Amino acid sequence: MSGDNTAQASQANSHPARQDTTDQPTVHVDSVPLVYIGVLLAAVLQVLDTTIANVAIPHMQSSLGATQETVLWVLTSYIVASAIALPTAGWLSARFGARKLLILSTTTFIISSMLCGLATTLEQMVLFRVIQGATGAFLMPLSQTILLDVTRPSRHAQAMALWGSGVIVGPIMGPVIGGWLTENANWRWVFFVNVPVGAVALLLMVTQLPQWPLRRFRFDFTGFIMVALCVASIQLLMDRGQHIDWFDATEAWIYVMVAACAAWVGIIHLVTTPNPLFDRQLWHDVNFAASLLIMLVVGLSAYAVLALLPPMLQSLFNYSVLETGMVIAPRGIGVLICATLAGRLLRQGVDLRLLIAVGFVIIALSMFEMAGWSLDVDSRHVMVAGFIQGFGLGFLFVSLNTAAFATLPAHLRADGSSLINLARSIGASGGISVSSLILARTIQTSHSELVPNITAEHTAIFDPQVAGMYGSYGSAALSVADAAINRQAAMIGYLNDFWMVGWLCIAAIPIVLLIRKPKNGVSAAPLDAH
Repeated sequence: MSGDNTAQASQANSHPARQDTTDQPTVHVDSVPLVYIGVLLAAVLQVLDTTIANVAIPHMQSSLGATQETVLWVLTSYIVASAIALPTAGWLSARFGARKLLILSTTTFIISSMLCGLATTLEQMVLFRVIQGATGAFLMPLSQTILLDVTRPSRHAQAMALWGSGVIVGPIMGPVIGGWLTENANWRWVFFVNVPVGAVALLLMVTQLPQWPLRRFRFDFTGFIMVALCVASIQLLMDRGQHIDWFDATEAWIYVMVAACAAWVGIIHLVTTPNPLFDRQLWHDVNFAASLLIMLVVGLSAYAVLALLPPMLQSLFNYSVLETGMVIAPRGIGVLICATLAGRLLRQGVDLRLLIAVGFVIIALSMFEMAGWSLDVDSRHVMVAGFIQGFGLGFLFVSLNTAAFATLPAHLRADGSSLINLARSIGASGGISVSSLILARTIQTSHSELVPNITAEHTAIFDPQVAGMYGSYGSAALSVADAAINRQAAMIGYLNDFWMVGWLCIAAIPIVLLIRKPKNGVSAAPLDAH
């Protein structure tokens, strides 16, 4: 009898040891895989739409009766609306619940996508793109928050691997899908394609997502207005800077002044108000603050290259849209492979700071290799370099997102995710703008430096005074020479951009030292902080 009691006591004592109560998801769902598929489809739709419309712009211009300058508002309106809406994701999620907000956002995004495809004037298109950008802004932070909430902390790295793969692969595939749809169907299908994919995502959300706990607190309108003004001004400056010749235009200085004033007033308000737009506990988390800074660099480096490669391949190497997509595709393959690998390494206890640093080093080395290209480079070199960059990005995105949320309480995830995605968006806009500026200025300076080398001393037919003696043949020869100089100058500009991104990645490595390794493995966030 005493033996039976001893055995029962032993079983009772051993039971808690077998059940790890600290490794439980914040929110329980019936089918985690179906939830993953639903929210990831929504996230991919949002990032896909940031690039898929780019290749269709010339077709929209003629169809909507717009000019080359005004049609760009189709892209700008989406980016600015998304940036303004992002800071409200945390409050809206707490007030109405992640489930309701995500379903409503996805529904509105699908409807606005359909309306974009039906638009007949530029004004209609811009209006629908604003709605699409504002509602689509919530898809990224909510999808990230939900993935973390329904996943055990020990598997957060794997969840971020899946999410990060979608974030990177979406922009890579956008121009490819957009180009194929534009060439084989119609530019309107760039938007119509969102409807069936979004419907599948919506069906899974409605049937699989549970209700999230609600929290009621006042919305900080003053803080939101200041943040919205600052972010919108920065985005407009980054997006329109190249078209208005930067600070030679009064418009650029207006953006700078508005951003500076809004940032100054906003910081004072957020520090002093008892009910700030973003919980001040976010800034006390060293891991999150450091990750936010690093994400700016990641957005700049990752999206600058994505913006540079397609025009370089198409204008200098005469690749078609589909050929460009096929050459760039290995970059996405590298992300998928390495994201999975990074998730496993983090789960096995590898220091996430090491993986972030390794990711930066890999990207930097690939950029330095690309900086040695010439106009004779073949597609194999482009594909290998892209694959290596994707490998580095896989390490970066998974480890960085894991680090950002590893020590963050669960109730701050929505706010944290919106800020992380906002940093990525601003970094991407900055990277595209800076790289475009370097490219344009380098083309001008390199062209002026190369032209004096084409003189009568080298070949008489290239001297304008002598060329007239040969009639149309002389003019044609000068045109060929000028085209060759322009190609060389453009290539030098792209190489300078590659150098810039490579050194930027190296310079960001010391920031990794600010991140602290979580004490309890990959994630140490409290499980129930609602």
